Amino acid sequence: MNLNDKVALVTGGGTGIGRAVSLALADKGAAVAVNYSRSRDEAEETVRCIAEKGGRAVAIQADVSKDAEVRKMVGSVAERFGTVDLLVNNASITRHIPLGDLEAAEEVVWDELFAVNVKGMFHCARAVAPWMKRNKGGAIINLGSIAGITGVGSSLPYAVSKAAVHGLTRSLAHALAPEIRVSGVAPGAVATRWWAGREEQMERLSPNLPLRRVSTPEDIAHLICAVLEQEALTGQTITVDSGQTL
Repeated sequence: MNLNDKVALVTGGGTGIGRAVSLALADKGAAVAVNYSRSRDEAEETVRCIAEKGGRAVAIQADVSKDAEVRKMVGSVAERFGTVDLLVNNASITRHIPLGDLEAAEEVVWDELFAVNVKGMFHCARAVAPWMKRNKGGAIINLGSIAGITGVGSSLPYAVSKAAVHGLTRSLAHALAPEIRVSGVAPGAVATRWWAGREEQMERLSPNLPLRRVSTPEDIAHLICAVLEQEALTGQTITVDSGQTL
């Protein structure tokens, strides 16, 4: 798939991996809707960066855990750009809880993480599907994590939510074929603001990875664009982690 002149929606598109994906898609000629929940300034700055390079972009607010807000957002994107061709389900949250502290994994934490990380991705996929089917083609990328593979991450509920994202990817690939391709990307450690306050831990990790480096948001963005372009791929979750899970 040629991404030029496609319309892309990137959730959590103003920061970290989402920002890098938004910029990469715009560089390839796509119009980009940069979704945000609370990071308005960052989303608008991402839009400004795209506009300064001659691209088309808009910042749009929605809490992906709320289906009504998602449907309204997708309608606004389609009204602005005419349709929706691509979706990058990037928006995710976490809580930092020691893995063995089961008592701290309270019900409210489970509900909050699954509402955004899993149900939010489903809400977005469901909302864009009619537009993609109308176009007889489209592609969705869900951001998973190696935490969903290894079971180890910032918290037990987070790791389980990402495992659910990997399952959602496979199920949606079946449900939306043949018009819509659904794939996943599972990053390992990525140098984003999620590591704020734990930079020393990240620096200690790098030398122990086979490739001796922690991934950048741009690394992940380049892979996402490549997967969106690959028309023979669906239902797969690709790990990109500098060898962390070897």
